[in-house]
Amino acid sequence: MATMDSGKIEYGLRIEGDYYNHLDIEGFSLMMKNPSYCYKFYWLEAIVNLISENITETTFDEVINEMIANAWYSVLEFHIHLSGIVVGEVKDGLERAVLKLSSISGLPANASKVEIKNKINEHDAELKAEKEQLTNMVPYRALAGFFNKVDETADWESTRRMIAYIERVNKVNLLPYTLGSSSKLKKEVYFNSAWIKMIQDNTVSILGWIQFEKVKWLQNNNPEVPGLVYKLAPMDEKMRKLNAVRKLWDAALDLMPVSDVFTGKQIDMKQYDVDHFIPWSFVMNDELWNLMPMDSSLNSSKSNKLPEWDPFFIKFADNQYRLYQLIHDADHPAMHKRFEACYKDNIHSIWANQELYRPGNSIEEFENILEKNMRPVYDSARRQGYELWKIS
Repeated sequence: MATMDSGKIEYGLRIEGDYYNHLDIEGFSLMMKNPSYCYKFYWLEAIVNLISENITETTFDEVINEMIANAWYSVLEFHIHLSGIVVGEVKDGLERAVLKLSSISGLPANASKVEIKNKINEHDAELKAEKEQLTNMVPYRALAGFFNKVDETADWESTRRMIAYIERVNKVNLLPYTLGSSSKLKKEVYFNSAWIKMIQDNTVSILGWIQFEKVKWLQNNNPEVPGLVYKLAPMDEKMRKLNAVRKLWDAALDLMPVSDVFTGKQIDMKQYDVDHFIPWSFVMNDELWNLMPMDSSLNSSKSNKLPEWDPFFIKFADNQYRLYQLIHDADHPAMHKRFEACYKDNIHSIWANQELYRPGNSIEEFENILEKNMRPVYDSARRQGYELWKIS
């Protein structure tokens, strides 16, 4: 068993087999070292995905298409900036390509990978400039960790000379891929058979390593975003844990009328959903303090948009306080039992446990605690690019 060397153990990536006898595993471990932009992670991830599908040769065009499809959900569904923002401008070329495709195609944020790739092909000419920019350096720079086994210095100023240099390196130090002579997006990418075997045997471990490195990069460039590790792929509805909260609000609605935060109409027990004030796609949790009963007919319209803070927060906070009163009402012990049932999935925030839901809060104290802790999360979502929901 070979281990990724020179600090690679921190990734938890272990390459099994006899590959260390003839493959430069250390060079492979350096393929994501010192990235300037996030799309370096997506380049390697796309290559691993294609190899896992038994593809032995491809083109820049196909690799870039895979990268766009893989970045789609993070950029559009979760509003993640791949390499940050500078003076209001998106830095990362892959993020710009995703945003452009979204603008010209009209695809929803939760589109399938097949739908995304179909739209890329349909709008290929319009995406040409963005896609070509992504091939300028990464395909070559990603191999730099293998170059220290040769005495010759790489000439980064010439694509033609770099391709010839890569061929010479490959004769001395077997590379995961070499490049063909076609121009720009048509340029061929040839995967080495020995590396195909290694990658296919270790696909899960390698993709886990890439994701680990990608998450570290993305978290550094999106410091206000919670739960980022869950935002690299389409949402799994099974992650939602609303059953106990639904039962709590059902019991509350049996005891008192509750007005919908947005319409002011009384909630109908047969036609309401439990929904998040700040979208789940941002907070990535089902905390009780962020959940409310909401008219079912409005839920799809709200989707993952933010309600306007004024005047809706105060209405939301008022409903939360009325629920809080019932939870601590000695005349309704069943309410407190239902509240306790929420501990497992819906009450994890320390401030909620120790401050918000402690007995004895006045309405002013309760709403101040709620606003103090929710407003920064709400403002972070706005800065990240979440749209405001305009109620028609």
